[in-house]
Amino acid sequence: MPDMSASVSLAMTHLVPLAKEVDENKVTPGVLGFIVFAAMALAVWALMKSMSKHMGKVDFKEAPVDGEETAAPGPTGKASPAKG
Repeated sequence: MPDMSASVSLAMTHLVPLAKEVDENKVTPGVLGFIVFAAMALAVWALMKSMSKHMGKVDFKEAPVDGEETAAPGPTGKASPAKG
């Protein structure tokens, strides 16, 4: 495994002066934070639209199975339990 301490120290020497320029009392997400938030919002909107489209295709009524009769009320007036 290569020694990464040299590259880390080099990166720190370039980033530390940039950190000094930032106001320590003001922290904002910046443009990158906005882009990430907008991308996530767009993805959620697309997923909700797709889900709505797919839910519209769902048929909530169960189709009768061939060879089975529908459950008719028995002598007590209640439907017999479904077999399955």
